Amino acid sequence: MRQFRSARAPRIPFFKALPTLATASLGILLAAPVLHAQDASDAQSARRGQFAGMQRIQGEVTAVNGANLTVKADDGSTYQIVTTDNTRVMKGRGNTIKVADIKVGDGAMAAGNLDAATKTLHAAMFFDVDAAQVKAMRDNLGKTYIAGKVTAIDIDNAKMTVERPDHVAQTIAFDETTSFKRGRLGRGGAGMFAPPGGGDQAMADTGESITLADVKVGDQIAGQGAVKSGTFTPTQLTVMTPGQGRRRGEGAAPSGTGSTPPAPPQ
Repeated sequence: MRQFRSARAPRIPFFKALPTLATASLGILLAAPVLHAQDASDAQSARRGQFAGMQRIQGEVTAVNGANLTVKADDGSTYQIVTTDNTRVMKGRGNTIKVADIKVGDGAMAAGNLDAATKTLHAAMFFDVDAAQVKAMRDNLGKTYIAGKVTAIDIDNAKMTVERPDHVAQTIAFDETTSFKRGRLGRGGAGMFAPPGGGDQAMADTGESITLADVKVGDQIAGQGAVKSGTFTPTQLTVMTPGQGRRRGEGAAPSGTGSTPPAPPQ
């Protein structure tokens, strides 16, 4: 079996080194953030009690009408997002903006109370990302960075298959320049992807060095690198095993870390 170096590094939020999306997950936040409605995680509730018991919608803004927005999810569903003066509307790294600043085509993540019958979410929080950033994430996924869920590992040939947030299966390779690090869920922890602009979800590097042999099918991964001989090869891969990503006292690991790594970015 080929050996690869493992290096120690300071604990920093991994996605600070990547373009921002979403999300969204881990939705990263890529092609428009990976879009779906899901319950806010217990971990998120522990850190952000004001969002406890709320649902989340991630997708692409298709209309802005005063204080209301329309968001299209990846399954084609359309949701109405209702905001009020009490809704926290943010962009980038938590910068406050107005609903009027949101544009059609932007990526979006909203948390609040969902009326499933009318597909209307009354938002307590809305996070926006520029359409240009969404496009950049989409265009660079699998070229300058990789993220997703490990579905197969070929140790003998130093390769693995990753189901990306846009549901594309991609085979990536490793060489002597690749290092592997253990990750954990960062703030909010609703998946491995930071929402647009690096909001309340992130995969953080713990500084623990591992090897390819430590990676398992089902793990969530993220890494930067480049295409070599037609195959993406990361220089560093951060790996998180579902259910083992939280520090003690930070709440249980969130559910829903399946083939749609909550949550980027279609």
